[in-house]
Amino acid sequence: MHLSELSHPNQLHGLGLPELEAIARQVREKHLETVSTSGGHLGPGLGVVELTLALYQTLDLDHDRVVWDVGHQAYPHKLVTGRYGQFHTLRQQGGVAGYLKRSESRFDHFGAGHASTSISAALGMALARDRQGLNHKCVAVIGDGALTGGMALEAINHAGHLPHTKLLVVLNDNDMSISPPVGALSGYLNRMRLSPPVQFISESVEEGVRHLPFMGGQLPSELARLKEGMKRLAVPKVGAVFEELGFTYMGPIDGHDMGQMIRTFQAAHRCEGPVLVHVATTKGKGYPYAEADQVGYHAQSAFDLSTGKAFPARRPKPPSYSKVFGQTLVKLCEQNPKIVGITAAMATGTGLDLLQKAVPDQYIDVGIAEQHAVTLAAGMACDGLRPVVAIYSTFLQRAFDQLIHDVGIQKLPVTFVLDRAGLVGADGPTHQGQYDISYLRCVPNFTVMAPKDEAELQRMLVTCLGHDGPTALRIPRGEGEGVPLLEEGWEPLEIGRAEQLAEGDDLLIVAYGAMVAPAMATAGLLQEQGVRAAVVNARFLRPLDESLLVPMARRIGRVVTMEEGCLAGGFGSAVLEAFQEHELLVPVFRIGIPDQLVDHASPDESKLDLGLTPAQMAERILERFGPVLKAPSRQALSV
Repeated sequence: MHLSELSHPNQLHGLGLPELEAIARQVREKHLETVSTSGGHLGPGLGVVELTLALYQTLDLDHDRVVWDVGHQAYPHKLVTGRYGQFHTLRQQGGVAGYLKRSESRFDHFGAGHASTSISAALGMALARDRQGLNHKCVAVIGDGALTGGMALEAINHAGHLPHTKLLVVLNDNDMSISPPVGALSGYLNRMRLSPPVQFISESVEEGVRHLPFMGGQLPSELARLKEGMKRLAVPKVGAVFEELGFTYMGPIDGHDMGQMIRTFQAAHRCEGPVLVHVATTKGKGYPYAEADQVGYHAQSAFDLSTGKAFPARRPKPPSYSKVFGQTLVKLCEQNPKIVGITAAMATGTGLDLLQKAVPDQYIDVGIAEQHAVTLAAGMACDGLRPVVAIYSTFLQRAFDQLIHDVGIQKLPVTFVLDRAGLVGADGPTHQGQYDISYLRCVPNFTVMAPKDEAELQRMLVTCLGHDGPTALRIPRGEGEGVPLLEEGWEPLEIGRAEQLAEGDDLLIVAYGAMVAPAMATAGLLQEQGVRAAVVNARFLRPLDESLLVPMARRIGRVVTMEEGCLAGGFGSAVLEAFQEHELLVPVFRIGIPDQLVDHASPDESKLDLGLTPAQMAERILERFGPVLKAPSRQALSV
């Protein structure tokens, strides 16, 4: 059978190991071919090819449920569930999503993009199954990294107290960070535990003792302790932890040996209650470059498959905001030993890998644990340190309570750098950083800001670290505007003070962060139509520069706000509320992301769909205020 013929995962049933291994090779070939062309997550999926095929050999996907944590590793799942023919559209607008998506396939049982949710979701499905008297299997596949998330541990704690709820958790351990090596001894012990004779003897001896006339159906405490002691000897140390938490533990097993995995999964399905199967895999398996650099090849833009190297850029690009942030923080840390950078398992993505290399003593990675990261920083700030917590905008949502309860209420000097704020492109709705403006506006005692370019980012970071209270700084994904960076003299900004960039009497445009440059371009297009727009770089969301904005709005009489975030409760709403407090009634046209999810596409495609290009914004402004602005002759604006 060829991979292209697979329209349903149940077609894997009955295939022998040689046929499954042939399909595994085809999955890897298609995976590599597609990701090298379109970009995407490379290493995770390559590591679970055999795991996916072996697991699906033992399931009936017309009824059984499988929840893949995060979704980084779900490309093989997509390839064997009828999406082979469309897989070349991966992460492209209108194409196959990079993460699991319930609306895309009936085999995507739970959508995901953030880590550590799978066990909770699968357990919920198992409880729903039992409540309805059904009998299908529920499986969660989670990586060792995602297992560090508190939510995963909470779910394990809950599942372990439900001895009659059948649930299979597959731990995909591709880093070997929480387990002993897969060796002959552990393999032998595992085979012994899974073998029917050993299980039969264990169960028979226990049942025999229980039914002795003088036992009254009870197992003596001495024998129970002996049984538990022998169990701990019979499994690796990591297994004993899960056993103590109420799981039946199996493993570790070789995640590239399909025969062994099929036998183990079959045995796991026969068990009552929650079971954890520990599978050791190699991230990037089958592609030498990815195996050698598992961090670098976790995700890739388009690259040359023969060399493993990214295609060179057609023209030099300015440094990314993340890199500028990382370089600036390194210099500040070298000057002040009290500054500490904190990441939640995203050092490379946030630029903190530069700090890790340069000043490792002032760098902390807490794992996938955003809530812990925030409260850890709060504790550090209590005792004199100046923590800088760098987390993606979409991931900081997970620690909203900690922002309020542990930092905001106590007015602690913690700096948050929200990377990937705004539209992020091909990762889709789970990763768009469109909500942080709204969710930070209401947190007590916070000062919130966003730079117009990378040089202003440098000054804002200094501003944050010099402020006696909590601060948040949002930066977009990708390269900066190409302005010269400040080598020295990083003077802090006056908090709450905006910056006027252009003069005009017909219209006031107030832009925030990444929308400042598009606002200037929009003003240029309006100028061609005879409309003179004043442009203000707000700089600060909280506090807003009302001393500048209110008089200007009162004088000009027409206001446009621009933000790369959701309009509901966003920057434009802040401006409207400020005007209302001053009893200023002027028309305000808010431009931003409407009340909708933004699907996967390139950032430019998303902006075009949302009407956020300068030409579109100029056209929308003229449509809104045109009769009042009295533009004499309007030419068509090219989108």
